[in-house]
Amino acid sequence: MKAVMLGNEAVARGAWEAGLHIAAAYPGTPSSEILESISQYPEIHSEWCTNEKVALEVAIGASFAGARALTAMKHVGLNVAADPLFSLSYIGATGGIVVITADDPNMHSSQNEQDNRHYARAAKIPILEPSDSEEARRFTKLALELSEEFDTPFILRLTTRISHTRTVVNLEEREDIPIKGYKKDFKKRVILPANARKLHYKVEERTKKLKGFSNNFKENRIEEGKSDLGIVTDSISYQYVKEVFPDAWVLKLAMPWPFPDKLAKEFASKVSRLLCIEENDPFIEGQMKELCIKVEGKDKVPTVLELNPTRVAKSFGINFGNPVDVKIDDLPPRSPMLCPGCPHTGFFYNANKLGLVNTGDIGCYTLGALPPLNAIDTCVVMGASVTNAYGIQLALRALGDPDAKKVVGVIGDSTFFHSGITGLINTYYNGGIGTIVILDNSTTAMTGHQGHPGTGKTLMGIPGRKVELTKLIKGIGIEHVYMLDPYDLEKIEKVLKREIERDDISVVIVQGPCALLPDFDRKEYYYVDEDKCTDCKLCLRIGCPAISMDEDYAVIDKYLCTGCSICAQVCPFDAIIQKEDK
Repeated sequence: MKAVMLGNEAVARGAWEAGLHIAAAYPGTPSSEILESISQYPEIHSEWCTNEKVALEVAIGASFAGARALTAMKHVGLNVAADPLFSLSYIGATGGIVVITADDPNMHSSQNEQDNRHYARAAKIPILEPSDSEEARRFTKLALELSEEFDTPFILRLTTRISHTRTVVNLEEREDIPIKGYKKDFKKRVILPANARKLHYKVEERTKKLKGFSNNFKENRIEEGKSDLGIVTDSISYQYVKEVFPDAWVLKLAMPWPFPDKLAKEFASKVSRLLCIEENDPFIEGQMKELCIKVEGKDKVPTVLELNPTRVAKSFGINFGNPVDVKIDDLPPRSPMLCPGCPHTGFFYNANKLGLVNTGDIGCYTLGALPPLNAIDTCVVMGASVTNAYGIQLALRALGDPDAKKVVGVIGDSTFFHSGITGLINTYYNGGIGTIVILDNSTTAMTGHQGHPGTGKTLMGIPGRKVELTKLIKGIGIEHVYMLDPYDLEKIEKVLKREIERDDISVVIVQGPCALLPDFDRKEYYYVDEDKCTDCKLCLRIGCPAISMDEDYAVIDKYLCTGCSICAQVCPFDAIIQKEDK
């Protein structure tokens, strides 16, 4: 049988076919659909974890007990999981274990576009890279099998275009793989220095064996061409190479580390000119140059953003044509905005009004940094809002700067569970003061409304235990914890003014469900009384997409309006009125 699948769906299918037992992850674009798809297979225990480190450690524990395990995350998630990843390289695998990193060239939904192939080399873990959905299915199976064969974790690297492109996939039956069970192995799993030193020798020997495997791996293949041009490539770049250079010789690398040195030298001997075409960093190119192979690459191919056939062709002076002939300057400007009825809008409006310094975090609420709200000042990584706010306050208080009291850390509920808790504990422990605002919309909104500990909803649909934010924070020892209605502007302003003056630590939870959740309580829409509207444009300052201007007065799109009432609270002339219930 065949089916058309996203790369992420194909990974899930391959995991199921390979007899996977346990899958754990934290959602992050472009990886989120992997676990969501795996959750459709009842034979696999799947779960959302609080963060990527926890997810990998769950998978490691499952592998210890002889189960086949998988974890998936976006590229920056692997930074969070790097600590156990490097230890896992020394420990190896009992049950097969695969770490999936979904890189995001072009930063479609990320704060950087790091190239996670470097993790494979740094941690000395073999890596596989599919170039379409069928390979994503097969390579997932292969990675689990080879993990057990070579006693090593495997990295499976996807990119946005592999994760989110649909191609034809062959469907096979599930292999029944029994869980081996747990057996104590002190020398393998307890990496005290005495054990770790010996394990390092094992890793180096394993790398030599894997290099031999890579040189003979059938998925690292030479495709003969009609010209004397040779191109070395991997991942989605392979597809672009086949379009732009149909007559070239191609060395397609599915396993770029350990690098197949003998195969690369053999390929170089067959052509007179050699190119290396890969997205982001010169990972393959660098290894070829270490072998003294003359190759052209990043001197022509861009290191930043993602490739496509046009960019590849342009890099080598080939007129391939622009697939979309659009003049960007002719398009009307359209800034990203929070959704109509978003429960974060009221806080951001007040934060701007009060002139607060808001250290922000990762989530859809980062949009609060943009006009007209202009209410987020920093965005670094998951959880950094809490610790950044504490650090800024330390510095400003040392200066005697009165604005230190205006520094507020802003974090979402899912991000708080991910990595905000530790920062809050650190601030409390070290005697820090200031205000942390948790924007609790009862979901992991930005990546597709996944559950988290504060929702009590598990990935498999089994009711979980719900962690109450107020109880959790008070359990730390913080006395001043307040729960606010996100649509009560007056109360939000009052509490913020009070709390930023407090010489103690406090937490304000602005709690209201995401406006896109199915059970969101949508109320009757608001409209503008044209006779009362003075064209003051104050209502535009809340940044609601439902509000626009029509010549001399504001207009509210009744189909977008959720009835949240924030615009009506902002209007000083009572010109915004709610439709009466009928």
